[in-house]
Amino acid sequence: MVSIPAGTFWMGGPEEEAFASDGEGPVREVSVSGFRIDPTTVTNRAFATFVRETGYVTDAERFGWSYVFYALVTDRGAVRDGHVPGAPWWLPVDGAYWNAPFGPGSSVAQLPQHPVVHVSWHDAAAYAAWAGKRLPTEAEWERAARGGLERARYPWGDELTPRGADRCNIWQGEFPRRSTKPIGAVPVKSFRPNGFGLYNTSGNVWEWCADRFSATWHAQDRPETRIDPRGPSEGDSRVTRGGSYLCHFSYCNRYRVAARLGNTPDSTTGHTGFRCAL
Repeated sequence: MVSIPAGTFWMGGPEEEAFASDGEGPVREVSVSGFRIDPTTVTNRAFATFVRETGYVTDAERFGWSYVFYALVTDRGAVRDGHVPGAPWWLPVDGAYWNAPFGPGSSVAQLPQHPVVHVSWHDAAAYAAWAGKRLPTEAEWERAARGGLERARYPWGDELTPRGADRCNIWQGEFPRRSTKPIGAVPVKSFRPNGFGLYNTSGNVWEWCADRFSATWHAQDRPETRIDPRGPSEGDSRVTRGGSYLCHFSYCNRYRVAARLGNTPDSTTGHTGFRCAL
């Protein structure tokens, strides 16, 4: 794990870059105690060890299905009725889960160093507890993801592709019909790490955090929102951070380091994983 020293940093981003409902702002000074965090998201290999040793059954397995990006579905006959409102590219697929990420007939056998996906918040928290760790708070996640840079748009600076070089795994092309590169997650140590040694805190897969999601709770200037904040005590959704391989500036400019999103803790998709803290 990577040690992140205690310190104060500028958290959040300018509202003009964000969706109002996401509640990225205000930009505010937040103090965080020292902690440790995984340099990468949890891999398929690591999650397989957890399942083998505990017999754990994920939410997607219990439900019998999960959401898969349409271009990655291996068996069209397994697609259920129903779509995500406003996001028809997500298909509910019977038999899709962490060990069959694209549906029946797929496998992670050749993807041991790819991030585990189709894990709910409950699944991520269960793995973290088994590993003797926990999920990072949202403030911890952003402090670590920034890599020591202050107010930068990305973990490496303000330019998306410095000197024309890709620094993260996001959609390139015309979303969602045309991609100029292979679609899907990449191994967890792809691209350069940030200044703290963390990989892929922008793009690749969304990452669950411990906090409940609110678009307004953190806007209140109180000690509990500025010193080791842990989010509101109530709420139906949990925070996800970092964006994914499906993010594109035309509809989901959420691969910026300040970007955030909320999802219900039992939700599972082919572009959401997690990393642990301690």
